[in-house]
Amino acid sequence: MTRFIEGAAPPLGSLREPAQLDRVGAAVRAVHDGPAIPGRFDALAVVEAYRDAAVARGATVPAAFADAYATARRIDARRRGVTLRSCHNDLLNTNFIDDGARLRIVDWEYAGMGDPYFDLANFAVNHELDDGQRAELLRAYGEPVTPETRATLDLMRFMSDFREAMWGVVQGVVSELDFDFGDYAAQHFERLGRTAAEPGFRAALA
Repeated sequence: MTRFIEGAAPPLGSLREPAQLDRVGAAVRAVHDGPAIPGRFDALAVVEAYRDAAVARGATVPAAFADAYATARRIDARRRGVTLRSCHNDLLNTNFIDDGARLRIVDWEYAGMGDPYFDLANFAVNHELDDGQRAELLRAYGEPVTPETRATLDLMRFMSDFREAMWGVVQGVVSELDFDFGDYAAQHFERLGRTAAEPGFRAALA
């Protein structure tokens, strides 16, 4: 706990608006330009840890895991050596508070030093940004909009959904909440499948 902040979580759809994307990009850049923080967030390692924890507790890994894992390993190899930044790694709209003047990011449970493009992709996929909105996010963040940056964002959108899908799998065997985590995982596997089928993603992976 730090201190109480007056404000409210922005509605999901509002964060797709150009003015809000400008604020999101600036807020995420401020996090990434901040000092190093304890801990490490490696998306592939997190997926593997979730898989192992789920299997150890009797879960059956979904059939979609094998192909997704093979793709994720290729993406991970591409991103090895990237400069690590302090990252949030869970950029849902409910983890933003708008006080009318500033857009603040809260709930740092998954924070750690990691790939800054995971944060950007995590926001993009959680808010279902279209191609133009993803380009606007890159501009607001301060990245050039190039084939390379677009490709990297596409690849990491896949990684974000893969992490989330496997979070659902492990929660299905450890959580006591009355929630259909199996369906939650299936939805994310389905969405990463749609991402993998996009021509831009296939070109980026190749």
